[in-house]
Amino acid sequence: MKRIISAAPAAVVVMLCMCDTTACGAEKPDISAKAAVLISADTGEVVYSFNASEKLPMASTTKIMTALLCLESGGLYDEFIVDSQAIRVEGSSMGLCDGDIVTKYALCCGMLLPSGNDAANAVAVRISGSIEAFAGLMNERARKMGLSKTFFVTPSGLEGAGHGSSAADMALLAREALKNELFREICSQESIKVSFGCPPYDRWLKNTNRLLSMYDGVYGVKTGFTDEAGRCLVSACKRGGKDLICVTLNDRNDWQDHAAIYDYGFETVRQLELTLPDNITADIAGAASDKLKLVPDKDTYTVTTMAGNEGDFTYTVLRPPFLYAPVMEGEKVAELRISFLGREVDTINLYAAETAEAATDNAENSRKGIFTGLKEFLGRLFSR
Repeated sequence: MKRIISAAPAAVVVMLCMCDTTACGAEKPDISAKAAVLISADTGEVVYSFNASEKLPMASTTKIMTALLCLESGGLYDEFIVDSQAIRVEGSSMGLCDGDIVTKYALCCGMLLPSGNDAANAVAVRISGSIEAFAGLMNERARKMGLSKTFFVTPSGLEGAGHGSSAADMALLAREALKNELFREICSQESIKVSFGCPPYDRWLKNTNRLLSMYDGVYGVKTGFTDEAGRCLVSACKRGGKDLICVTLNDRNDWQDHAAIYDYGFETVRQLELTLPDNITADIAGAASDKLKLVPDKDTYTVTTMAGNEGDFTYTVLRPPFLYAPVMEGEKVAELRISFLGREVDTINLYAAETAEAATDNAENSRKGIFTGLKEFLGRLFSR
């Protein structure tokens, strides 16, 4: 029997399993990176690792966190003038000048494609008022994500005392960032058109990630380079339904090494088809019955796994304490969280399998009035 847990919506910290399983007969790649890791984008299982927990400088792959926080901050298309001090920074640039009018969306593109340090600084000042305050925001998010070897000093990845991460942490960060659809869309583009300037005008930005065109199925994520960090690369690739994330730090042959690691990975992992539970119910008030059957929009869910079996997956129903009639068949009423050994895989919608009409007799009307009042109270409470 599948394990199903009912729960109110809550944040989940995704932990990265650091066991390096080698059950497959595929030959491990010979790489030049100082640290590397390959994980399943679905489950977080480690498929391949080398010094993956060692803290190292990670250069502009830092901008994965900066861009994610920017995309989550809202107001992406509101125009504003860049901070003139923030954009005066060395290294790679998206071409910002004093007085330029931009949007957060354009700055995210400028970070993720041409790796603009000016864009990263401009975002930091816009969101937090200063680079130092934004670094604090980055570190707070890193702690919540369980990135134990990660510390941010700058939003761009230019080195500062203690600034660094591990290959394992960067894979976890990329896995989280790629859940954001807009992040995923931007970082997958070889070039993109955005508008900025004084006044704004359209221009094209080119992606520094050559792996997008070199290896079939690659859809991101971010390059990086400094003298101290060397060449750093975080990438993601999907082939035949198998979804993987690769990280190399301080790697002079990063393009070739990622290709070799993916070759190994796609031979090693498999696809597992999960049969989703079909016995989910929820309490409902104000209807003839006190239970309502819920169904997902599909019967099965396929994951990329290293060695996981269906018994390693659990299911958590995220719903309010009560549902209230009337509920129409096909109406979204809850969510089903799929987890692998405690790590979140995905959350999918649950729908009412039938219509639950509101009860019409006097007693039920009285009950409905009480529950309606409770519903309104709880709605006001949780909307604060």
